[in-house]
Amino acid sequence: MSAKGTVLKRVRQSIKANARNKNYKSAMKTAVKKVLNEQNKEKATESANEAFSTIDKVASKGAIHKNKAANQKARISRHIKNIK
Repeated sequence: MSAKGTVLKRVRQSIKANARNKNYKSAMKTAVKKVLNEQNKEKATESANEAFSTIDKVASKGAIHKNKAANQKARISRHIKNIK
């Protein structure tokens, strides 16, 4: 018994989607880290705007859940608020 064509196509599609989602998530994590490692309030705010944009993009593509996106954005906002 050999694998059907549609099964093989689904495997190919899922591999592509997995790679795409991994790329989106990696970009998001990098943007978040950049903000959280910043100790200057002005620079952190600038980085936060870029990070928010990236997070929203990743959520809209479906790579992460919208609630996870909201949690990440809240985490960033909390960090900026606590910078002296």
